Amino acid sequence: MDYFDNREAGRIAVDRENGQKTALLHYWLVAMRGGERVFEQLCRLFPEADIYTHACCRDRLSAEITRHPIRESMIARLPGGRRFCQCCLPLMPAAQKRWDFSEYELLFSSESGPVKGVRKPAGCRHICYCHTPMRYVWDLYDEYYRNASLPGRLAMRLFRDRLRRYDLESAECVDRFIANSRFVAERIRRIYGRDAEVVHPPADIGFFGAAPEMERGYFLLAGQLTAYKRPELAVRAFSRLDDRLIVAGSGEELPRLRAIAGKNVEFVVAPDDETLRKLYAGARALVFPGIEDFGIVPVEAQAAGCPVIAFRAGGALESVVEGRTGLFFDEQSEASLLGAVEEFKGSCFLPAELRRNAARFSGEIFRDKISRIVAETLK
Repeated sequence: MDYFDNREAGRIAVDRENGQKTALLHYWLVAMRGGERVFEQLCRLFPEADIYTHACCRDRLSAEITRHPIRESMIARLPGGRRFCQCCLPLMPAAQKRWDFSEYELLFSSESGPVKGVRKPAGCRHICYCHTPMRYVWDLYDEYYRNASLPGRLAMRLFRDRLRRYDLESAECVDRFIANSRFVAERIRRIYGRDAEVVHPPADIGFFGAAPEMERGYFLLAGQLTAYKRPELAVRAFSRLDDRLIVAGSGEELPRLRAIAGKNVEFVVAPDDETLRKLYAGARALVFPGIEDFGIVPVEAQAAGCPVIAFRAGGALESVVEGRTGLFFDEQSEASLLGAVEEFKGSCFLPAELRRNAARFSGEIFRDKISRIVAETLK
């Protein structure tokens, strides 16, 4: 197969005339969050690729993704299939069996769900960029179960063992794993017994690095407001202070956060990228209290010259340089977080140092590393 690294365009060219084709796979494409931003870069890298996904909401995706041919599974044709695609997870292994990959020579999945288990034809190679093994049936099962509705809990108990078996079996379909962090690479090794090369996800360094200079007058909590990210920890802690905290995001935790928030806590619901860039630019520090597989929000903040106060675990250990671009706290407790906030107030961070660190996670670097791995795999 005639793949080559075109560094000027940041793409991999595919010789379609000889029938050499690539399929890009993603579990579902219904919003532009971290996983979809990675997928967007893969779409740039493979400009002629077809996309396979279980459900797609085109109006919520970038033009870089929607210009590709997109093929959905039967999940999208079910009543409410696109809106409630996550609830259809147990049906996905059967649904994706209907996909025909006989004309493809490379499958590239961006994955934390079931699509890495697709059947590949003889001679085809499968590279999986793994955001994490299915966290809701492995490491974070108890967390998801505790915060699920009664029907959700019943479904989790009914399907957990089956999904675990499927997840292990589907890992055998992959020729080469790429992990989004050393933290996830260790999880892949522990659960799947497979090695994975680490390629950190890309952030839009140019966009967030062009944030306007603003007076920094508040602390910021940004991202999806879901239980495992521990947003309530930051809201409870800052409600004990006079310092302003702005919570920027949306998710199922939003009503609970509003209920426990003090008068100094403000909410910006579902901010667009321009609003988020301005919020980073005006923040004294980003507060990052959860354990993330990698976490692109701290990188975006640093690109905008905003230091980070993070819990000492997970992907933040790979994106934040202690004492130079941020601080860590050691326990997921209000006391530990408040101690880090007080330490931060006596610290000094240089915007140039923050932006220089964020530049390690550019789209160009990401695409170059993926290009090299593809070339090695297809030799």
